[in-house]
Amino acid sequence: MDERGEHEEYLGLPVAAAERLAADRGRRIVRVLEPGEMITLEYREGRLNLAARDGVVERCWEG
Repeated sequence: MDERGEHEEYLGLPVAAAERLAADRGRRIVRVLEPGEMITLEYREGRLNLAARDGVVERCWEG
């Protein structure tokens, strides 16, 4: 599966389920971001970012 297809699979999942899925796929670094949370902009290869609202993933991207 390509990266974009993988990322779409996280959308709509509860954060805990998304983190388990990421771990099952070998992701070692998962960052969960809530609305309005400040983030650093450095790129980290292999990191999966999950933007969540009310405990549900709304957006997902690499770096």
